This record gives sequence, structure tokens and C-alpha cells, in this order.
Amino acid sequence: MATPMRVLIVEDEDKLRRVLELHLISEGYEVTSAGSAEEALRRADGVAVVVTDLRLPGTDGLSLMDALRQNTDAPVIVMTAFSSVETAVDAMKRGAVDFLPKPFSLEHLSAVVRKALEVRQLRQENLQLKVELGKKLSFANIVGQGPKMQEILGAVAKVAPARTTILLCGESGVGKDLIARAIHHHSPRASKPFVKINCTAIPETLMESELFGYEKGAFTGATSSRPGKFEQAGGGTVFLDEIGDVPLAIQVKLLRVLQERELERLGSNKTISIDVRVIAATNVDLRRAIEDGEFREDLYYRLNVFPLTIPALRERREDIPALAEHFLVRLAAQNGRPAPELSAGARDALMNYHWPGNVRELENVLERSLLLSGGPALLAEDIRFDAAPRATAQTGNGFLPEGVTLDQHEQGLIREALRRTSGNKSQAARILGMTRNAFRYRLSQMGID
Repeated sequence: MATPMRVLIVEDEDKLRRVLELHLISEGYEVTSAGSAEEALRRADGVAVVVTDLRLPGTDGLSLMDALRQNTDAPVIVMTAFSSVETAVDAMKRGAVDFLPKPFSLEHLSAVVRKALEVRQLRQENLQLKVELGKKLSFANIVGQGPKMQEILGAVAKVAPARTTILLCGESGVGKDLIARAIHHHSPRASKPFVKINCTAIPETLMESELFGYEKGAFTGATSSRPGKFEQAGGGTVFLDEIGDVPLAIQVKLLRVLQERELERLGSNKTISIDVRVIAATNVDLRRAIEDGEFREDLYYRLNVFPLTIPALRERREDIPALAEHFLVRLAAQNGRPAPELSAGARDALMNYHWPGNVRELENVLERSLLLSGGPALLAEDIRFDAAPRATAQTGNGFLPEGVTLDQHEQGLIREALRRTSGNKSQAARILGMTRNAFRYRLSQMGID
């Protein structure tokens, strides 16, 4: 049977205090009461909710709230016969979760106490999540004991407390997202929002409104104003993932955000000042993109204040065994089974693989292997790597599939790239090793919009 929640009632009027006490006891709560702030402080240990009058002998209710905050995290409900907007606002600013102007019904009191308990539970869950996130994002918990990753983590520790803009470079799957979150977590902005923006996933036509917001009537369907991602991250960190896929028109606006710390919503000429830290990430060579005319040089230098290149997994093979054991423990716990031991054969198989998908691929391989194995140890034969793509049947000359012309073969590759990337031109161009402009030119030749 669950232990009843304990409520502390602070009211100097004996009769009213007794009525409130009896009512909450009938609702199933354990109730402690006090007639003054001094008495309340002595009885505050272990309470889940505090209901206090604002007018008390000696110390008033607002001062009592300040004192309680030093000893308990219990939410506080204030009640008073002298209700006013100013008093209510002052109480809320001091941390009250609700405000009860006298006279109030006992049903109203019950509803407010239930709401306060929900607030308390949410606070506790949020605190627990922050503790777990802190453990996950602590430098000690980021697996990488080799010299290359230790150098990266050392640089992260130095730059995290600053406001400096950071550019994370590295192949897809190396852990740029994890590093960005660790930087935010170890910065003075840790209590503020961390807003991740996947620049590849946002259609070009929506990118401006997503990043910078819009005003009512800015376009068809804009029935109300909406802040963009930069405003939502106020005081915190914006993580621009795959920055190389941002269109040139949006790059100009990003440059203004970095230079002036201000923006304008779509459909407005009002300037909005913002306070955010920017971390950008890319898996392409931005210098080559500058040469191809696809990335602004001035924006690159604004982003490249503190560059960090995260090494590929094949360049830090010494970390593979520790990473594998880390993933096996976590994945086994998620599947409700004990973590298997990593055999020497399995370790060698993992160490000898070329890992084109880096750490993300390692995690996927281990999850697949864990599900298909059943023994107390993960053996070499249990490791399930990604199946290698089969070679297309070729003609005797070794170049083209039989009966297919060069144009047909090229168009087939382009259509397949579009299919694999769900129509994303930037991604399709990347996997074909083409610039975005060259890829669009080929599409126009094929009659594809």
C-alpha cells in the first residue's frame, strides 16, 4: 500500500486550519499543521506540498516560501483573503505553484493540491533525467581512451565554458551529436535549451521559417505568429547539423545571426536580439563547397572559430573493444537480458572491419548480433556485419550492364540515389560524389524538377 502524501497547512486562524486539515485527511493525505511560519519551518521535513496563508504572525507567507526553499523542494500553494493581481504575481515569482483567494471551496483546494503533487512529480522526474543525462554526457562516460579521442575531449573541456562558436567535422556516425551535447552540458548554458536542427531534413522552402520563425499572414496557412528555432533556444545552444546543406539564401541570414546576434522573422521587419551559442557540424569538406560556389566563405570563417575534427572509428581502433562492451551492456539491458562477454574472436572481427558507418554502424551491428545470438558470450560467428552489395551483372567489356547505354546507366544511378535519399537532392549529390549544382543540371537534362 502506498504511503499517503504529507501536506503541511500553515494558517493562523485555528478554525479554518482545522477545517482544511480534516478535509485533506478525508481525501487520503497525511496532514501536518502550523499556526506560524516559525512552527512551519520546524515541521517541514518530509512534506510533499505546503499550503500557506500569506498573512501570518511574525514572518509572512512570502518570506516563509524563501526559507522553505532552503530545506525542501515541496511545491507551495498560497492563500489569502487580500487577493490582488500584484500579490499573485509576486507569489508566483517567488516560486508558488498556485494561488487561492479566500474564500475558496474545499473541492477547489483538493484540485489545487492534486495539481501541486503532479508538479512535484514532474520536478522529480526532470531532476532524475538531468542526473542520468549528466552521467551519459560526462567526459568520463564518453568512450574513447585512445590518444586521438582524449585530445578531442581535452579540447572540449577547454572550450565548453566559453561562448565560442564551434565547427565539428567528421564522417557520418562518428558521434558529432554526442560531442555537441557534451559541450552544451558542460557550459554555463546547460540549464537552457539545446535545440538541434538537422539542416538536411528541412525542405528549402521551409528552412527560413523553421530557423527564424514567421509572423501571422507571412504566407498562406500562417494563421498565427511562431518563433523559430533560434528564438526557442534563447539563452541556450543551437546545434546546426549538416550545415553544408543550408541553401545560399539562408546562409546570408545565418551570417547575420552570428555577426549581429539578431534576426527578423519571415514577414516582419522587426529586429529580434538573441542570445545563443552556435555549434555546427558537417561531414563534407566546406572548403571544397566554397570553391564550388555552394558555401559562403564569410560564413565558413564565422563558423570555423574553434574547429574540431572527430576521428573516424577506423582511425582509433584501440577504442573498439571498450565501445563494443559499452554498447553490449546498454543493449542487453534494453532487451532484458544479461550482457554477453565479448569473445577474443568477436573482438578481432570487430577490430579488423573497416567501419564505413563508424560508431553508429558499430552499435547497429552489435544490436543485430545480440538479438541473433543466445549464448553467454558473443562469438566471432555471431557478428552480423552489413551485407556487402552485390555487383551488377556486367558486359564482357567490364564497364556497363549488358544492353544498357552510358546515358541510361547514369540516369539509373541518379534515380537510385534519389530513391535512397527520399528525394533529397543534397544527399543524393553527395553519395554520387557530385556538387549540388552539377546534380541539378543533370536532373534538368533528364526532365526532373
